[in-house]
Amino acid sequence: MTTDPATSPEHPDHWFEPLADHMGDAYLKYSFTRGTRQEVDFLVDALQLNPGARVLDVGCGPGRHAVELAQRGFLVHGIDISQTFVDLATSNAPVGATFARVDARAMTFDAEFDAAISLCQGAFGLAGGPGAVGVLDPDAEVLSGIARALKPGGRMAVSAFSSYFQVRFLEDHDTFDVARGVNCETTVIRDEPGNEVETQLWTTCFTPRELRLLAATNDLQVEHIWSVTPGAYRRDEPSLESPEFLLVARK
Repeated sequence: MTTDPATSPEHPDHWFEPLADHMGDAYLKYSFTRGTRQEVDFLVDALQLNPGARVLDVGCGPGRHAVELAQRGFLVHGIDISQTFVDLATSNAPVGATFARVDARAMTFDAEFDAAISLCQGAFGLAGGPGAVGVLDPDAEVLSGIARALKPGGRMAVSAFSSYFQVRFLEDHDTFDVARGVNCETTVIRDEPGNEVETQLWTTCFTPRELRLLAATNDLQVEHIWSVTPGAYRRDEPSLESPEFLLVARK
């Protein structure tokens, strides 16, 4: 389902939208965005992407992975809840990349893609913040939509923040909701001129076991779960040392 691009800043569909509006281009200056090429190198191999494959990028942000994939000859459709990010991605889109404002919690794609990605908590992992009251597992809705979007035999790669790492390195500005597995971080974000705004980030954290169960619920065959760090994706077994897990599964 495509949401209304005219949604007002006072009534966003997702808590992340005002943050994206403030950051704009400055999002791409954060250190975790600098490893795009390495991550895509890794994913092309891990997902066994063939030339011309159609890829869905869920929570694409300003389009860094989608643009890199399109420049390599893949057909990529990126979706994001932030119209600001969609506009930025579109302005930089090469041939083969398209973008739209879509709520990842309510996708209606049906067996249309050879592969799908959701990385760096672009969508999967960001659904458990404000607005999720009364929803059993909003991030599971995102994963279900990704699974439906895949053709039979298609593969997906989803990164998820590690519960083990988050609790082990909990900082003073973090508040971890043990019952829900959601961390709330109080931090400062900057726009392009450097203007600062204090805000809160809500990130759902996972264990490998939870990721396997979510995959099984959606008839996805888990091929790998690796411990990864942004910009340094490797085939490392799950550990306590890396901030993220990367789930690779096949429909």
